[in-house]
Amino acid sequence: MRFNLVLTICPSDRQEKIVEAAKEAGATGATLLSARGTGVKEAKTFFGLSLDKPQEAVIMLVERHMCPKIMQAIYDAGDLIKPGNGICFSLPVESVMGLESQLSILKKETEEYI
Repeated sequence: MRFNLVLTICPSDRQEKIVEAAKEAGATGATLLSARGTGVKEAKTFFGLSLDKPQEAVIMLVERHMCPKIMQAIYDAGDLIKPGNGICFSLPVESVMGLESQLSILKKETEEYI
């Protein structure tokens, strides 16, 4: 099996929709991390305090062939076309350990895909 890491950075209020959409598209789980960042437009400040929205990093390990479908679901659910709603990208994964509990699900999805 070949995997990709799908990483999405999004406002905290969008992460639930994004995770649900990714799971409906075939993702088997997600890890959520609180995040902070900077983009093209800097966050507004008020007396030196940043007013940026809380962000989440949504990390998923997905079967490579499922990656485009899952990323499209994330893009649509997160409304990522609009500025400030987030970014999603994937990276190839060389090796994986610890997926024994999900192997039966992943094998079934792979068989359905073929």
